[in-house]
Amino acid sequence: MEASSSSVIKARITAGLQAVKRNSGKTYGQIADETGLTNVYVAQLLRRQAQLKPATAPSLRAALPGLTEEHLNEMMQPPLRSYDPNLIQEPTVYRLHEAVMHFGESIKEIINEEFGDGIMSAIDFYCSVDKVKGVDGKDRAVVTFDGKYLPYTEQVIVITDIQIIFNLFAIISCIMLLLIELILTNRSVGI
Repeated sequence: MEASSSSVIKARITAGLQAVKRNSGKTYGQIADETGLTNVYVAQLLRRQAQLKPATAPSLRAALPGLTEEHLNEMMQPPLRSYDPNLIQEPTVYRLHEAVMHFGESIKEIINEEFGDGIMSAIDFYCSVDKVKGVDGKDRAVVTFDGKYLPYTEQVIVITDIQIIFNLFAIISCIMLLLIELILTNRSVGI
């Protein structure tokens, strides 16, 4: 129930933010240029998929004067990062998914070859979309994924000085108990 109401609230807020953008007449690229953010990050902010940082709020408000204090306060809250499962039916999203699935294994192998055993972060991550002319003169879309490399860590046991001292104390205690037992056993036998 709560997730459903959260989704409804998010949809309402997102609709309001999208209306502010639409009324401004600006593109995501124009807003990005004015704020120093990537165009995709601006879109994420206005879709409540990213959190607006207080230091960025003034430049975003300058770029989109229609943003109210309530909008900005809401955008500075941690967002409910989610997506509609039906989104995959949208042709652009489907093609992006298809491209990642088709090239994913090769991209993974190259990441491992270039960096080692690890992954590309989607947290420490920049994404942008650019329009360029191809060699044939036709428009092309360039999608850039720029994620921090995160190596997998080997899970080794690290023994601290305190653990070594504790282990030595346990060994010495065992030896002392054995010696005491040996002495008592020898006395009872009469040796």
